[in-house]
Amino acid sequence: KIGRLRDIAARLGVSLQAETVDLEQGEIDLGAEAYDVVAVFHYLHRPLFPSLIHAVKRNGLLLYETFTRAQAGRGGPCRPEFLLEPGELKDLARPLRPIREREGEFNGKMVAGIAARRA
Repeated sequence: KIGRLRDIAARLGVSLQAETVDLEQGEIDLGAEAYDVVAVFHYLHRPLFPSLIHAVKRNGLLLYETFTRAQAGRGGPCRPEFLLEPGELKDLARPLRPIREREGEFNGKMVAGIAARRA
């Protein structure tokens, strides 16, 4: 899938760095202020947040959205370690400044999302 993504980006003339990394093995170093945008969807590994935040460039964005605990009642995911508590995402994204947040039902899923900027 990453190879296909690279091919599409090259065809469109878009500069893209894409790689496959196991984000749950050991300490992850995503670089210091290395990315304009860091995007994560439908994935939660709380110990990764310091690395995600550290990787966002000055004036860059963290875009993050995943399931809340309320999603467990809808058939999954169900494991608590994969589900956000109410209001938790804003705390995990500190010290970035939230510019947009949402939490609730969207497209039939119970999710929380944030767009947060490094000042």
